[in-house]
Parts: sequence; C-alpha cells; structure tokens
Amino acid sequence: MIFNRRRLLAGGALLAAALVAGSFALAELLYSPAPTRIAIQATPITAFDNREPAQTRFGLLEFRGGLALTSNDKAFGGISGIRVEPDGSHFLAVTDKGSWLRGRIVYDDGKPVGIADAEMAPILGADGKPLAARGWYDTESLTERDGKFYIGIERVEQIVRFDVRRDGLKARGEPIAVPPDFKTFARNKSLECLAAPPKGSAHAGKLIVVTEESLDAAGNHRSFVLDGDRVERFSVKRSGDFDVSDCTILPPADLLLLERHYSPARGVAMRIRRVPLAGIKAGALVDGEPLIVADLAYQIDNMEGIAVHRNARGETILTLVSDDNFSVIQRNLLLQFTLVGE
Repeated sequence: MIFNRRRLLAGGALLAAALVAGSFALAELLYSPAPTRIAIQATPITAFDNREPAQTRFGLLEFRGGLALTSNDKAFGGISGIRVEPDGSHFLAVTDKGSWLRGRIVYDDGKPVGIADAEMAPILGADGKPLAARGWYDTESLTERDGKFYIGIERVEQIVRFDVRRDGLKARGEPIAVPPDFKTFARNKSLECLAAPPKGSAHAGKLIVVTEESLDAAGNHRSFVLDGDRVERFSVKRSGDFDVSDCTILPPADLLLLERHYSPARGVAMRIRRVPLAGIKAGALVDGEPLIVADLAYQIDNMEGIAVHRNARGETILTLVSDDNFSVIQRNLLLQFTLVGE
C-alpha cells in the first residue's frame, strides 16, 4: 500500500512537471520571437468635436487628424505606450499584453491617413523567452534614454531596458534596479509613466516615474527620479479624479502628463497637463496647467500613450494612442495635435 502510494505520488509529480513544461513550450510556440508583419486598417478621423466638426482649436492644441485602427491579427490591440521618431512617421509602441508594435504613419497634406510597414513581436526577456510567458505582460510605459528603450511593467513593478536600435524587435530585456518602494505600489495602478529628459533639460540622463494611482498620504501621485542608485521622491498633485496614464518630455523644460478619468455616469475623459521639470525636486509637490480636457463629446477612448516630435516646419506635434483593452466596444485610436499655445 505504501509502495503504491509512493508510485502514485511520483507519477503525479512527473505528470505535473510534464504539464508545466508543456505549458511553457506552448507559450513559446504561441509567442514566436520572430517579428511578424501585420496589416492595419485605418479609418480617418477628420473632426475631434462630435458636435462642432469644423472646430479645430481645443485649449492650447489644434487638431490635425486621427485614425481608428483595426487589424485581423489577434495580437493587435491594447496599445499602451508609443515613441515617435524625429521624422514624425516611424514609431515604436508597446501593448499591455507584452508585445512590440512598430510601423510608419502615412500622411497626406500633414494629416495621418494610414499605417504602413507594421510588424509585431513579443517583448523578450534576458533568456530570449517572451516576458509574457513569465507573467511580465502588463507593459504600460515606454521611453528612450541614451539610445536604449525602457519599459515599465505593472503588477511586477519592474523597469526593463532594451537595445532596440541594435537588435530590433528581437532585443532582449535587462531589468534595472528599482527602489524598494515599488513593492508597495497599488496593484495595477503604478508604472504608467516613464520619461527621460534629454540633454539640456533639468534631470537630463535620468528616469522620471509617475504612478497611475499609487498615492501618498495626501492623496497625490507618488513619483520618483531615478539616477542609478540615487533616488529622489516627489509627488504630482492629483485633481479632478484624473489618473496618470502616460507621460513624455516636451523639450526642453516640461513634463507632459496624459491623464484619464472614468465613471459610469460621465464615461471616459482625458486631460494633458504640462509640469515644469525645474520644479521636480526631492519632497516637492508639483502641478501644472492643462493643455486640453476632453470627454466623450470628443473623439477619444481610453487614451494611454503620448509622444512628442517636431516637424520640418518647426511645429510641435503631439501623438496620442488609446488602449482598447482588446474589447469590441472600445477603439484603438491615433490622434495628432499641434501645440499652438507655447
């Protein structure tokens, strides 16, 4: 009886090990590391205000145009962070299921009309396996510093560095050291904002982190400046029940915060705030004036990504993207605005 029980336990252990190994093998099969070309269909958005289609000025921004994006590829969707190259066309994005999305924005007379050369690939860890296979899939923020790309991953509260310039979408991630504070973040309400001020800006060469809704004792967004082993802690004023969903640098002096609000009564809303980089110091509480505030009377959705570039005419262009949460009732949008109130 004892012998049979041992055999049963041993057999069960082997079966469990086989199932675990099989699940990892299946994950690797489903998430082939090779980049895959995909087709993205783009429906132009010619008016931002649903009530006044002719209006183009909204706060300190002027609407240039937008796209509603769809694809038959099952990996497409959930766009949560984006970086637009200086040429204003090529972009790199991440999705909140652990994928890269790369492509080119097509323009007609300065307005976005389509997406070309699109490809996707799983975001890889240091071992060459998809991060999603180990549960590191909630990739929410993206920035570039010194030619390397950094991704913030919620739930596991990690920041991972990639040499995409050298290795393309096959780049392997290297986790960087983060403060122990990160372990105390509210689950799924943390690393939505990563920004790297360029040379000539305050905090150049450092990483700025602002949490989505991991709040301090006063109810404000816990925030950090990371400089190797050195950490400065500050707070961003929370107001109007808006939570941070992404950020970027407006060179040379400002941090732009993309924020969203949701309630069953009002639905979804978005806001962009401009925060002076010079005000970010240890122990500081920083705030900034809105560039724009919009709700469902406008062409928005769950806006989660923001990027800035300057075009050949010297105009400052903001590109926003939304996360559809892989839901049939939400949309992946790409919207562009010109900053006209500088």
